[in-house]
Amino acid sequence: MAEAASSTAATPRAAGARGPRDLWRRFRRHRSGVVGLALTTVFALMALLGPVIRPYDPAQADYLNVSAGISAAHWLGTDNYGRDILSRTLVGARYSLSIGVLATAFSALLGSLWGLLTGYLGGWFDTLSGRIIDILLAFPGLLLAIGIIAIAGPGFKNVILATTIFGIPIFARLVRGSALALKERTYIEASQALAARPGRIMFRHVLPNILAPILVYVTLRIGTVILIAASLSFLGLGVQPPTPEWGAMLSEAQLYLAIDPLMAIAPGVAISLAVLGFNLLGDGLRDVLDPRIR
Repeated sequence: MAEAASSTAATPRAAGARGPRDLWRRFRRHRSGVVGLALTTVFALMALLGPVIRPYDPAQADYLNVSAGISAAHWLGTDNYGRDILSRTLVGARYSLSIGVLATAFSALLGSLWGLLTGYLGGWFDTLSGRIIDILLAFPGLLLAIGIIAIAGPGFKNVILATTIFGIPIFARLVRGSALALKERTYIEASQALAARPGRIMFRHVLPNILAPILVYVTLRIGTVILIAASLSFLGLGVQPPTPEWGAMLSEAQLYLAIDPLMAIAPGVAISLAVLGFNLLGDGLRDVLDPRIR
């Protein structure tokens, strides 16, 4: 009986499914999405290869070349300690992207499970969870992250913790709404009539049908988390100097804008392009994966 429920539930997905080649063909025609994919690929390679291809040690001070301009030896100049800005920007990609990817992954996992349970089970559990989500969403994301950092203290791991916590209710609300709509579908009711277990229905029939919006929002969320993590570091509440995280680099550069503007330009441009890349990629995925858009 459960096997019959599986085949019944699989029918809606099969009817509207498109193969990977068709999706890729549609995505290639989405110009902004392709630009976003190119940008995110570049920054992913920076995060993976930055510590290997950096020309200098990002923490090594050189007091004979303090605030040196662009040269053959230092393509983006040096900072107020003589550290190579290009090396620090390359290595900083690993910290900034790690925060964005890890925090978003944890938020998506925990928030999706929470939303799936509340949306499918309903009843008092859904009511209680809805009120908790409303309370968490009442706080602006950055303000909630600052409050968590104030309790846990600054640092790389605590920035991930803070950005994870304020992202959970957002994913929970997204998945809850989709689960509420899906559980009224005929194939879900057929699975229930065939005595399929709730866990099987949720993870075999409901969750696969809401993966597309989750994937799109994950991509968009990474850019937001990178921006918020940089803001926390800029305020002195995130990753601490001399770690070459982009927000921390901006924080150090604010006193030297007139003397050495490249100290701020390099990490600032990196943050802007990384956030832009993930946003464009998310827009492209949304347009390709949404069956209502042709």
